[in-house]
Amino acid sequence: MKKILFSLLVMGQITIAQNKIEKDSTKTETLENVFVTANRSATLRKETPSAVSKLTAKTINETKAVAAYEIINKTPGVLMVNLGNEQHSMSIRQPMTTNAYYLYLEDGLPIRPMGIFNHNALLEINQFNLQNIEVVKGPVSSLYGPEAVGGTINLISVKPSINPEFKFGIQADQWGYKRIQAAGGATIGKVAFHIAGISSLQENGWMTYSDYNKDNLNVRVDYNISDKTRLISNTMWGKYYSDMSGSVNEEAFYNRTYKSTTDFTYRKSDALRTRLTLEHDWNDNASSYITIYHRDNKLGQNPSYGIKWSSTVKPTTATGEVNSNNFKSYGAIGQHTQKINFLNTKIVGGALYDYSPVDYWAYLLEMKAYLNPGTSGKQTVDHYEITAERPDIKLSDYTADIFNKAFYAQMSFNPIEKLIVTAGTRYDNLKVDYNNALDNSTGTKIYDKSTFKAGANYNPVHYTGIYANYAQGFAPPAITSIFRAKPGTGGTTGKPAEFYYNLEPATFNNYEIGGWLALLEGKLNFDYAVYYMEGKNELLNVRLPDNSTDYRSAGETRHKGVEFGGNYKLLSNQLNIRFGGTVAEHTFIDFKISDSPADALQNVNAKEMPQAPRWSGNSEISYYPNWFPKFRTSLEWQSVGNYYQDQINTVKYAGYDIFNFRAGYEWKGIEIYGNIINITDKLYAYNVSRANTTSSQPTYTAAAPRTFLIGLQYNFSFRK
Repeated sequence: MKKILFSLLVMGQITIAQNKIEKDSTKTETLENVFVTANRSATLRKETPSAVSKLTAKTINETKAVAAYEIINKTPGVLMVNLGNEQHSMSIRQPMTTNAYYLYLEDGLPIRPMGIFNHNALLEINQFNLQNIEVVKGPVSSLYGPEAVGGTINLISVKPSINPEFKFGIQADQWGYKRIQAAGGATIGKVAFHIAGISSLQENGWMTYSDYNKDNLNVRVDYNISDKTRLISNTMWGKYYSDMSGSVNEEAFYNRTYKSTTDFTYRKSDALRTRLTLEHDWNDNASSYITIYHRDNKLGQNPSYGIKWSSTVKPTTATGEVNSNNFKSYGAIGQHTQKINFLNTKIVGGALYDYSPVDYWAYLLEMKAYLNPGTSGKQTVDHYEITAERPDIKLSDYTADIFNKAFYAQMSFNPIEKLIVTAGTRYDNLKVDYNNALDNSTGTKIYDKSTFKAGANYNPVHYTGIYANYAQGFAPPAITSIFRAKPGTGGTTGKPAEFYYNLEPATFNNYEIGGWLALLEGKLNFDYAVYYMEGKNELLNVRLPDNSTDYRSAGETRHKGVEFGGNYKLLSNQLNIRFGGTVAEHTFIDFKISDSPADALQNVNAKEMPQAPRWSGNSEISYYPNWFPKFRTSLEWQSVGNYYQDQINTVKYAGYDIFNFRAGYEWKGIEIYGNIINITDKLYAYNVSRANTTSSQPTYTAAAPRTFLIGLQYNFSFRK
């Protein structure tokens, strides 16, 4: 699983660059001001014309997160939506969506190949192997290619320690969750290594049929060939299986009847990622690396979201599906970074080649729906039962070879003092050679695009700076969408299957200005960004009354907002106040829903996009008393504003405000901690949605009641 592309960059080139930066920095510039992701090389915040945030090792360690969303939601402008058992969707400069508008990196290398996006990709991450997390908001396709549109999240893993270190911990809550975790590493001569593993288990939780188990192991080995040359190996192995409890209806939600309608849905994932990186420092101004990598992923599921049922058409029957999506990847990426004295110029250039064969199939399940009492047309389902598996009725069945070739370059320079100009471009050629067994067709789809960005930083004094940025982004449709039979075709309909061969790539133009401020010798830090992003041909998922999905990619959207965040340390750094949030608006400008004059709903022009809260934020107060060393406590506020449930803007969900409490104490390497999540036991849902008809009923992705997590961890370090 692990890190092939930026481990290289992260270990050698970055370490050297960070050391130089720290020596030359003022009191207001700390290690937290150094970022890797936004420019593919270690760069000071004041030289980065992008909205970028870092979650440090301290934040990650103190959060003691069960799932990644607990950490990532601390980033201003980010709302990672918990879908249960580490499954998730995302909202960064986009509504809460499962579409392929986010790029998830592991030490700079995409977790998935282009075209095989999965919104649940971060469930494969080992939370006990994270050094820090960097989040870039807005398009960075000019460096990373397709899908790097709404945001890019780079999970940077722990590097081997110089001295022998070992950590072991356990944690559990009252709802049947428990986890064991261990990590250790050392440097012996020219060889350094780090190993981290977790094993999570959920049984008999607050929601029926919601068990899961997850095992992850990460191994990194570094060989220092010389002072200038390093060989870095990373391997990740992961195994995951989860019941899919799904959503609940409105009555069950407000009655806190956390009962799944299925006892057969599941998601399982087997993942292996390995990489080998050779990096070399030619001199103080030049460094290069080359990485070869391999991925092997098997994702199978009987998804709860795949159940199709109508309250008005044969309400006692339903259909579902079983599907499997498997791929392997073989690829290489190389990059060179060069500094030139003329105008303090820095050039970053690289190339990538990725070959990923994939096969996907899905077949029909016939079901019986047992109804709750209700008036005509308003029934809801108590539970479903599989009556027949129909592997003879395929919903999808294709194989494809995906080839991705890319070239990128970026240059920054100082035309005048205190002004830094950055410009970059990338060309991607994504070719899909496919064989669709449902219509016996073969062919090739090519999505190629050049993307560009340009920005500038102006830092008039050492404690403040501003930037402006223009960036393009693009995202081809996920191939699982292309080869999905359209509703009302194929299967048991008696009609030939029709497919989404004409889905267009989504393209984006993002304009933003922002800045940062550091005062009181770094005790007060504040940053902000104002953005305006235009989208064309965004993939629109039209939810039909029976819960099936129709796709459109012909129209225009607009995304605009303000993001802000800050930290204030006081009482001799005993008290830290962190605050952040975003005010945003996401709108359909011109989006046709139907081509049929008989349909009542023709378009959603000028409507707000659903699942798009105008406000979301996360803030926290942390206390580290001098009179009680190594004790910590914090109170966190997570806030999500109201949003429309449907695409025609008829019904809103009110949103929620919840509070989380965390405390911990370490004594002689033994750390004991406790978290209280949702301390007021508030009833709320992570997501609420419905179809575009008056008879549609909302579905609620219910959030957990008040949760008490306790843990114990032993930290050992042998320091010479």
